[in-house]
Amino acid sequence: MRRVRFSVAMSLDGYLAGPNGEADWILMDPDIDFSALMNAFDTVIMGRKTYEATKQMSGGAAMPGTQVYVISRTLKQEDCPDVTVSNNAAGTVATLKAATGKDIWLFGGGELFRSLLTLGLVDSVEVAVIPVLLGDGLPVLPPPSDRAKLKLVRHHVYPKTGTIALEYTPA
Repeated sequence: MRRVRFSVAMSLDGYLAGPNGEADWILMDPDIDFSALMNAFDTVIMGRKTYEATKQMSGGAAMPGTQVYVISRTLKQEDCPDVTVSNNAAGTVATLKAATGKDIWLFGGGELFRSLLTLGLVDSVEVAVIPVLLGDGLPVLPPPSDRAKLKLVRHHVYPKTGTIALEYTPA
């Protein structure tokens, strides 16, 4: 069965983006093999806000070599030809997990992560902790949230930037 992996960069104080959605604080460590990371996925799932932000930053949400699914109650498929739109997070993710293929990247914001974590559909929480304190922004797990216990699977320190990669599974 395919795994849903929430793989994100996070500030030391727990934010995925700054107060205005900015991500200019994310360090690109030269020792992180981003090609290998991207090769592990053939499917990306994101929420509406992440989709809209990605579209605005890059002109589109399509990611070469991947199928992109946007979970939204308000977007319509005909308005988003570059992705598949679904209003059923649980059903879509369960179907994708049962299909053959590579792992599934849960990309972007905390709200969809919170929903899928609560439903027991997240298999891995992978956080690259960037040594910066933002003070405000988009939290990894926005309130209201239930407590979620995690088990450390792997960790790695990247000395050039001070980034710490942590991988957990839900306990």
